[in-house]
Amino acid sequence: MSSISNREAANPRLRRRAVAELKAELRSVRVQLSVLNHQVGAKAELKDVDLDCLDLISSRGPLSPSMLAKHAGLHPATMTGILDRLERRGWIVRERDPSDRRAVVIRVLPDSNAEMFRLYSGMNSLMDTICADYDDAEIAVITDFLRRVQAAGRTASEELGN
Repeated sequence: MSSISNREAANPRLRRRAVAELKAELRSVRVQLSVLNHQVGAKAELKDVDLDCLDLISSRGPLSPSMLAKHAGLHPATMTGILDRLERRGWIVRERDPSDRRAVVIRVLPDSNAEMFRLYSGMNSLMDTICADYDDAEIAVITDFLRRVQAAGRTASEELGN
């Protein structure tokens, strides 16, 4: 998987160049995924922020509105409009929290998961093809790297939010 030899990695200038290239590629990935998500949102008739929240509910839900706001980095008052739009279009449902009947939790409706899977099927197929080029150990390294990048992004977001 690595195209940099140990000799090159020992050269600080080559290392800086490789890290700069990696960061540039991550920026390009972010932009391209943003374009894809925007197109998926348009097909689903969802605003970008609504699609982000729907994904968070799908992957981490059921969630309370305040927990969703925290995960999305949005002000809790902003969630009302987003949740109203998602509920009105049949993507989510708000239910009483079984452990605290005064509280509300949000969950994704099963049909909406199927629709999102359909909309992302092209990207998922392409990702399967890409992943087939890597062995299990390489996939584990890539996964670890992406988790660490995600954690760094979360930390940087929290620092900016303070």
